[in-house]
Amino acid sequence: MEISPERIRGWLDGFYGRHDGAIEQGLVLTGVSNGDTATLYPPPGLADVQDVDMLLAGVLRPPRIAVLLARKGAVAAGVADGTTLTVSKVERFYVQGRTAAGGSSQQRYARRRANQAGAATHRATDIAARVLLPYAPGVHADPHDDAVSALVCGGDRSMIDAVLTDRRLSALARLRHPHLLESAEPRLAVLQDAAVTARRIRVHLMP
Repeated sequence: MEISPERIRGWLDGFYGRHDGAIEQGLVLTGVSNGDTATLYPPPGLADVQDVDMLLAGVLRPPRIAVLLARKGAVAAGVADGTTLTVSKVERFYVQGRTAAGGSSQQRYARRRANQAGAATHRATDIAARVLLPYAPGVHADPHDDAVSALVCGGDRSMIDAVLTDRRLSALARLRHPHLLESAEPRLAVLQDAAVTARRIRVHLMP
């Protein structure tokens, strides 16, 4: 399950109440009454959090994160402070759909589609470099402004992987969060929703 930072304290109180208290071991809670466990996974940007108190303190001031959504037909990139996008860029591409034609026609369509997909990936890489890279640690030059502490990706994993192999983006690739967001065709509204979703704390419950 996923819980917003605003609800996590109340959820923890409820877990304690339902289980007559709980034993905390780092980010794992074990219910006193029946041994049920809840493992908490901090949101992107809080990778150093080691226990519940650190988690609660960390979500009070949401870390600045970069968000990159990509599919063959579009890319969306932005920098989020909490749920607010402070900078963003969305662009659509034309990638021809599959065809039922056979023989040489099918091969021509396949080559054309592959070329269009490659061009879309290249363009997505340029957008990520232009929009996100200025906020990466070691690149971000404003001492009064935070660099991003994590890169959250969503959409087509293979396209994201291809984008992040570009050496220009190595400073961002090192910050990539392992959890890939599910994403519809990237639009500004989808990017805004992703910034909200990325902040949630994932909880794995075991009875």
